[in-house]
Amino acid sequence: MRSVGVEEELLLVDPGTGNPRAVAGTVLARAEAADDGGAGLGLEKELQREQLEIATRPTTAMTDLAAEVRERRAMAAEQARSAGAEVAALATSPLPVDPFLSDGRRYRKVAAEFGLTAQEQLTCGCHVHVGVASDEEGVAVLDRIRPWLATLLALSANSPFWQGQDSGYNSYRSLVWGRWPSAGAVEVFGSAKEYHAQVQAMLETDTLLDTGMIYFDARLSRNYPTVEIRVADVCLEAGDTVLIAALARGLVETAARAWRAGEPPAPATVGMLRLAAWRAAKSGVSDRLVHPLRWKPAPAPVVVGALVAHVHDALSDAGDLALVRASLDRLLSRGGGAGRQRETLARGGGLRAVVADAVERTVS
Repeated sequence: MRSVGVEEELLLVDPGTGNPRAVAGTVLARAEAADDGGAGLGLEKELQREQLEIATRPTTAMTDLAAEVRERRAMAAEQARSAGAEVAALATSPLPVDPFLSDGRRYRKVAAEFGLTAQEQLTCGCHVHVGVASDEEGVAVLDRIRPWLATLLALSANSPFWQGQDSGYNSYRSLVWGRWPSAGAVEVFGSAKEYHAQVQAMLETDTLLDTGMIYFDARLSRNYPTVEIRVADVCLEAGDTVLIAALARGLVETAARAWRAGEPPAPATVGMLRLAAWRAAKSGVSDRLVHPLRWKPAPAPVVVGALVAHVHDALSDAGDLALVRASLDRLLSRGGGAGRQRETLARGGGLRAVVADAVERTVS
């Protein structure tokens, strides 16, 4: 059974106004004091002071992952409250914000080099790590999961608002994130040697600061023996995070089996993958997506059904099939995180109510 773990970025917000608060340094300092170093709480700083990152330990059971995601979110909320803030699993701030960059030499270099791209980059994603046996297997997986990543983005879409207004998208975060020079879809690599050669060639352009800025939709992890799938918004509810993780593991296992069976990657071009990702960002699960087998528009439930069919055997073998089906039914019925945010706004109370609802659902 492949291990799986997740990293989630959370917004720090004012409990009264809903505005983002730049208190990550205070929260982390209090966490370190409370935990004799803070490592056990799994809290890390991110690019902006208005956000935190939480990380789970690797596990093979989705029930254990679900428990740990909820535990990490609750810990982050407790530490945030000690600094007069709350945490919200929102991929962008619904309310206007002018973010404050985190301290550190690397962050200063990012700000100097990338200007407004860095300054405006207050976005929160969810990264899923799935264990692989080697770099060779990992790159074979990367080559074969490419067509399905846009569907994961659509399922996770949780960022309809930007700077106080409706963006017209379900995942505006993904468009803002796409400003980084290495972000997005990539070509088929063919081997670990070619993958590493491509990364090295990119670094030699002096455009990226280091390997930490290899922002592919999915990549080999720098620190762990995993494939890191980075395409998703942070999910409003912990159960949706677990759904994305289960599907991600299913994709990795399905791709590895196809590689071992000698099946080649689908010949999807980067151009088509970018179109599919844009459509996923626009539609979420509320409209049409690009079908990754036919490359034609299809209703979101049809495309999601194709994804489940594609990974059916891997989900079944892992014991995740029933969980995925039940979770998908709930997510599709409410329109995902973006649908929930817009529904909350429509009930009244403005964007402050959207943030308040997110605070509650983050730890529910």
